[in-house]
Amino acid sequence: MNLDGKAALITGGGRGIGKAITKRYAEAGANVVIAAGRDHRTAAVLGRR
Repeated sequence: MNLDGKAALITGGGRGIGKAITKRYAEAGANVVIAAGRDHRTAAVLGRR
């Protein structure tokens, strides 16, 4: 899947299916915005603290 230049807003991106989708879209080249209820989960998905 090639998502270069595309943008994705993913709700629930901090865990479960949303987390998996977030990672896959980012690997495919999308610019991803994550909406999640807990900041530490979102940071972990992004590999940040």
